[in-house]
Amino acid sequence: MEKLVEVSDQEICIDFKLKTKCRAKVTLKSLHPTSPISFKVQTSAPHKFLVSPPTGLLPPLSTASFHVILKPQPSVPHSFPRSPSDRFLIKTAIAATAANSTSTYDVKLRVVYVGLTLLRHAVSSGNAEAVRDLLRRQRSLVSDLARDEAVALVGAAGNHKDVLDALFEAGLRRPRGKVPHGEGVSNGWSALHAAAAEDRREVMAKLIERLRGGELDARDREGRTAVHVAAGKGHVQMVRMLVEGGADRDARSGDGRTALHRAAANGDRDMVVALLEMGADCEIPTVRGQTPLDVARDKGHREIVEMLGRGEMMLTAARRGDVKLLESLLRRGGGGGGTNGRDQYGMTALHTAAIKGHRDAVRTLIDYGADLHARDREGHTPLHLAVEGGSADAVEALVDKGADVNARTGRGATPLYMARSMGHEAIAQLLLANGAGSSSSHSSPSSSSP
Repeated sequence: MEKLVEVSDQEICIDFKLKTKCRAKVTLKSLHPTSPISFKVQTSAPHKFLVSPPTGLLPPLSTASFHVILKPQPSVPHSFPRSPSDRFLIKTAIAATAANSTSTYDVKLRVVYVGLTLLRHAVSSGNAEAVRDLLRRQRSLVSDLARDEAVALVGAAGNHKDVLDALFEAGLRRPRGKVPHGEGVSNGWSALHAAAAEDRREVMAKLIERLRGGELDARDREGRTAVHVAAGKGHVQMVRMLVEGGADRDARSGDGRTALHRAAANGDRDMVVALLEMGADCEIPTVRGQTPLDVARDKGHREIVEMLGRGEMMLTAARRGDVKLLESLLRRGGGGGGTNGRDQYGMTALHTAAIKGHRDAVRTLIDYGADLHARDREGHTPLHLAVEGGSADAVEALVDKGADVNARTGRGATPLYMARSMGHEAIAQLLLANGAGSSSSHSSPSSSSP
């Protein structure tokens, strides 16, 4: 069949960023002078990609575009720039005959991943071939880099002369002054890692402002992020800056360790307390199955063992509604981040007591400083879980202490919406009497849009 459309590019070029939706635009041009052309876009990886719109109609000799949307990815592609498995198929046919004909003209497009995130990864891995391929497609990546980024790239390249040659040939300006060396070079550190290691907060503030989300979780050759490095060095304020800026407090390195594992291994009480207060998960195991508590025990750090152990005991006491045990633990300092230590689902002791309906335990925890507005991994506050548990007593205790009756979960559900959808009318009336917004809370939770 004759060619019906012309495609703007033979590759779908996606500027890749970690944990972020990435988009690419593809434009089609009709080559038929008299008839409209229908098109349909298909992908080999529907679990990874969305297409908007997936179908369309091209008037004669006109153009139309569609967007390819890569869903947020937790890690870099296994192979880049060109993906060996991700591809798209555009089926086209003359609209007048498309419904009754199997005669189509198909266009095949491969996916190519580019961008600064992948360049950093390729440089720190010493992958000169990937560096050259990326720069061949995006030469501007290095020509306009700020000095600190240029310094970081040169430092990450270390002794890989072929990588350095590729960078300089593509137009990277040779940085003047000090370039990272030693541990940073050998481990493939980025500018983030170097600033975290040296506790350079002004530099980090600028990096956080420029980067976002998953970009703050750049990995060195051992899979460590800047949070790992700062925690290992004992820089509490640096860790806070990173986490508040969007870095993952529970990121796992190549051996499965989190920042909390490193702090526990070092016997660093201040860092352990800080991480737990930030909601670090104390139940994550390493690749060998060790939790931070196991690591602290193996290293002989008794104070850390007691802290983390008390955190487990507090969750257990909250689950049982054991007020005497809770008070005993709280008077001794609580451990596990005080009242706000978390389990593997992000639930604090207050979440646990609330969903179990233990009114007195709820009040005790709040009196000792438990966070009324703490969120679990799905965005539930303790009040949401008290409603889910169907306990009017726990709901009343939380509301009396100032819980937000209009808080929304990650999917947009309010406590009132949950109460009514679960048939807890008495709880719904209690929430309404305490200021719950009935008009907004009747609506269904919002689903995420592409």
